Amino acid sequence: MRFEGTKDYVATQDLLVAVNAAITLERPLLVKGEPGTGKTELARQIAGSLGVRLLEWHVKSTTKAQQGLYEYDAVSRLRDSQLGDPRVEDVKNYIKRGKLWEAFTTDERVVLLIDEIDKADIEFPNDLLQELDRMEFFVYETGETIQAAHRPIVIITSNNEKELPDAFLRRCFFHYIKFPDVETMKQIVEVHHPDVKAELVRSALTQFYEIREVAGLKKKPSTSEVLDWIKLLMADDIDLSTLLEKDPRKAIPPLHGALLKNEQDVELFERLAFMAASRRG
Repeated sequence: MRFEGTKDYVATQDLLVAVNAAITLERPLLVKGEPGTGKTELARQIAGSLGVRLLEWHVKSTTKAQQGLYEYDAVSRLRDSQLGDPRVEDVKNYIKRGKLWEAFTTDERVVLLIDEIDKADIEFPNDLLQELDRMEFFVYETGETIQAAHRPIVIITSNNEKELPDAFLRRCFFHYIKFPDVETMKQIVEVHHPDVKAELVRSALTQFYEIREVAGLKKKPSTSEVLDWIKLLMADDIDLSTLLEKDPRKAIPPLHGALLKNEQDVELFERLAFMAASRRG
């Protein structure tokens, strides 16, 4: 199995090398990068390119590692026993399989996405060390060991919200997705908006990258946000002169709600615009 990229996803050569190295080594690929740089989409594109099924496990702050293996519903079993339900005789009726169990027991190799692992408790990665390394786990309630029939291709994403344990990092192949440069971003825009005018892309991206460089921004706009912004500029048929005449360091860009996602950043641009107007006055 080799990932060569797809027509719907712009992957750098370094990223292709990382994906294929992880597949060859049969180790999880840990992908870090700014939000909106295509980490989650990468797993979907790998699965589509290789023609295999994708299993997605989206991690939240309350997610526990055990949920990826299985969950035992002891409360339901107790209730059913009180009601005389014959299902209580088989404990398997009260075990809910997690995404790892599902990935381990499929009839063919799959891609398993563990998305935003850094959202969970710091112990979460450590609690999955052995399972991801040995590709097996023990079910205490039934006394059985679940082993991977086909080792899944594991893609793990992180937004770098917290450091991951060294022991966990040692078991992964690592790749950091750098924020796209202008030329790469042009390719990404063309993939998503093939009918966009080259002049609009050039002007919009010039302003977009200048916005990202404004000192004091709490949240820099991401790839997904510039794609939304350009879509709106196309839909509203924005005059190019509106983009060309405005200095993003001094004024709020048109349809800025697609780029600036909190009030502090909007206020920052309003102050810059006011100060620029005062100086001109």
